[in-house]
Amino acid sequence: MPTLALPARARAQLTCAGVRVERGGRTVLHDVELTVSPGMRCGVVGENGRGKSTLLHVLAGTQAPDAGSVHRVGTLALAEQEMPVDAERTVGTLIDDHLAAARTALRQLDTGAAALADGLPGADAAYAQALEAAQALDAWDADRRVTVALAGLGAVSDRDRPLHTLSVGQRYRVRLACLLGADDDFLLLDEPTNHLDLAGLGFLTARLRAHAGGVVVVSHDRALLADVATTVLDLDPSRAGRPRGYGGGYAGYRAGRAAELARWEAEYELQQTERQRLQQALSEAQNRLTTGWRPAKGTDKHGRATRAGALVRSVHRRRSDLERHQVTAPEPPRRFALPELPSRPGTVLLGAAGVTVPGRLDRPADLAVSSGDRLVVTGPNGAGKSTLLSVLAGRLAPGTGRVHRAPTVRLHLLGQETQRAGAQRAYDLYQAHTARLVSAGVLAADEVVGLGALGLLDAYDAGRPVAELSMGQQRRRDLALALAARPHVLLLDEPTNHLSIALVDELTEALRATAAAVVLATHDRQLQRDLADWPKLPLGGRPAGGEVVGG
Repeated sequence: MPTLALPARARAQLTCAGVRVERGGRTVLHDVELTVSPGMRCGVVGENGRGKSTLLHVLAGTQAPDAGSVHRVGTLALAEQEMPVDAERTVGTLIDDHLAAARTALRQLDTGAAALADGLPGADAAYAQALEAAQALDAWDADRRVTVALAGLGAVSDRDRPLHTLSVGQRYRVRLACLLGADDDFLLLDEPTNHLDLAGLGFLTARLRAHAGGVVVVSHDRALLADVATTVLDLDPSRAGRPRGYGGGYAGYRAGRAAELARWEAEYELQQTERQRLQQALSEAQNRLTTGWRPAKGTDKHGRATRAGALVRSVHRRRSDLERHQVTAPEPPRRFALPELPSRPGTVLLGAAGVTVPGRLDRPADLAVSSGDRLVVTGPNGAGKSTLLSVLAGRLAPGTGRVHRAPTVRLHLLGQETQRAGAQRAYDLYQAHTARLVSAGVLAADEVVGLGALGLLDAYDAGRPVAELSMGQQRRRDLALALAARPHVLLLDEPTNHLSIALVDELTEALRATAAAVVLATHDRQLQRDLADWPKLPLGGRPAGGEVVGG
């Protein structure tokens, strides 16, 4: 009888100590310490590229750290941001994979019961072992748990549906339902809210809060972190140069991080002031040394030598003071800078009248936006929000109705799925994109904004192949490409997906201030709260699980 990996429940433990991961000669994770126990829900935050997803893989054992240790007691499940599929797999086979232990336990129990009935040798022990495994896994209820999760997340429940026919969001929701139904000791979730509507977000929040085991969730979703996290691990460097954990949930993290940065920056300013004073003292001493070696005529040789020696010692002393006075500067945070976007007052830049797309946007949509207008497209998954934005951008033809775009209007759609990564460097990709805009007459040469000026990627990451960037960094690249055209109208489909909390806050502030028109669709609850005063365009929904690709 094969041995099953059984949940440890109250005995479960997940710890890492001194974890360091290097990639391409660069340190991605440094000296990470984390302990997760049953009932603990840890949020992991940090700028894009800080190694949040990497940390989940290290905890799950799918990637070995270059230094440090990881200790696991119990079972765990990892939900990555991406989910590759092949043509053979279906929703049912994915469910079978995740419930394999429960299914095996029930088969072993049936086999043990039959052996017990036949009076075979050792049947008692085999049956007892199988019963213990089935009880530990709560195997009889596993399929029901998955079914409930599929419904709660609005996921496709047709077991025969091929996975490759589903959208990215649909596949993610099916897998997330499987993970919740498997009921492992630890759930490791990477951006679990990216493909959920409000109903799905509410269900996930409730399930995570009720999960008896431990949860480690990487998320930019500020509402989820506020509702779920009991502790927060911040992978951005602290004053000590290493990640730091905060108690008190998300509120405790925000308050603690702000206070720490304030102290850090104040100390840095004091050190800078003292360093400038020492530098000035050194310069003055060097000037006196220069004049000291050339005294006025008639000065005796003994006095000149004495004076020179004292000045030399003064210069050396001040130089030593300066060298000993090391300044530990906080790493300057990248600040997002939305370029000035053009406006055309008094003109309807973009409009739609009675627009539908059969099977994707069934209810007619009407809108008209001018410079400075704001519009939030709302509705559950499957309502057609992404479809409407694609129609407005000219990427999809409407089935009925018409779309109006003002002559020479510049508009750009930031879709919710990132462009395919390649071997080209992010900087070269951006340069080629802006060159095409200029050669096509979309932009004048003096309207081009440099990639560095946007504050989205630092020089190191801009020089890396796009395929080597994290999902968040690739999303930053997509945002940069969208802004490069200096659009009159910005169409944003789930713009906060994969972005760091700091960048989301900066982007929100910038969207409020821009002169361009902004039309966005989002399930980000905090962003919806922040933009509560923007006009809404509600779209009707369909039954749960009915979303189609692009919906």
